[in-house]
Amino acid sequence: MSEKMFNVGKIVNTHGIKGEVKVLQITDFEERFEPGSTVFWVSPNGNETLSLEITSHRMHKNFHMLQFKGYPSINDVERFKGGMLKVSEDQLTELDEGEFYYHQIIGAKVFDEENNEIGEIKEILAPGANDVWVVKRKGKKDVLIPYIDAIVKEVNMEEKTIIIHPMEGLID
Repeated sequence: MSEKMFNVGKIVNTHGIKGEVKVLQITDFEERFEPGSTVFWVSPNGNETLSLEITSHRMHKNFHMLQFKGYPSINDVERFKGGMLKVSEDQLTELDEGEFYYHQIIGAKVFDEENNEIGEIKEILAPGANDVWVVKRKGKKDVLIPYIDAIVKEVNMEEKTIIIHPMEGLID
């Protein structure tokens, strides 16, 4: 496949005997797992890619439980363990202004309003109401920046730069 693929989940285990798999969500859009959606399974070694249609989806203890068309038993899905679920670039949803995909934010450089570089975004946590951006700094502890309007002032996708207003105590 020449087109770009984006991770949306990791199959961490099988569940029960009816072909259900347990998926750790990596995507920022839960509708990726709606029945009828297509995802691509990529083997842990990256040598194999399969197109899968989701036939059922439910939540169980913070995991997404999925079943795929044509894979009715545990024996059919056992080999999917450890593989990544991905979507192709043309499956990416059009975003509203001010919305971004995780892959667009990771690697962006973060500056304060005086143009001092703070660091680079290395990962995004989604613990609850708003995302938290983890910023890696040279020779210092990572900084956690909540993605809220009071702090994040500007996101420039073309230049992969982010300007924040660091509230008191946010960065030390």
